[in-house]
Amino acid sequence: MSADARYRRIAADIRARIEAGEWAIGDKLPSREVMAVEYDVHPQTMRLAHALLRRTGILEGEKRKGVYVAHPPAMRTLTDADADWPHSSETTDTRTRRADAELAARLDVPVGATLQHETVECLDPGGRSAMLVSSWWRGQRRPHASYVVELSVAPLDEDQAAALGLVSDVLAYRLVRTRLDTSGRPVETADLVLPMDRWMIRLSGTA
Repeated sequence: MSADARYRRIAADIRARIEAGEWAIGDKLPSREVMAVEYDVHPQTMRLAHALLRRTGILEGEKRKGVYVAHPPAMRTLTDADADWPHSSETTDTRTRRADAELAARLDVPVGATLQHETVECLDPGGRSAMLVSSWWRGQRRPHASYVVELSVAPLDEDQAAALGLVSDVLAYRLVRTRLDTSGRPVETADLVLPMDRWMIRLSGTA
């Protein structure tokens, strides 16, 4: 079994043990070293399993202070879809894309045009995934003067669900945000994916 498969298997087992009631919300788990012996793996493998469980909101805690079964994520309210994320974030994908029909229409570019792309995972103060933002633009990133937003609800795909610690096909808010220059032409478009169990949407207008 590969190292990646091993720590993911351990993370899934710990999650199952929590759901079975072995540890309750707020309980401290045994140390990484103790659990490494239990699972017969290197402590680094346990570190990766714990990190995955923290990112998906199952565990919380800090280095050298132990990990605990996390409380349910706090509800947040999104009022500005163009505001900077106030906490930490991680860029997980920067591969270029070819514009499909939808992206071509959103950016007013030909179908098949090469687009720059990034997916950013926004983390809450506890290090848990709170939102995914996938952005696309052509050429150099340019400043914008305004933006428009369309709100809908869509099921999570497998990659989105894995990043957010949910199961695929769970419904989430999808905000399509398109940034515009001073003449109203699109310069960048993005999908903001927000789990419905962690967010309320209260948009007051555009910038």
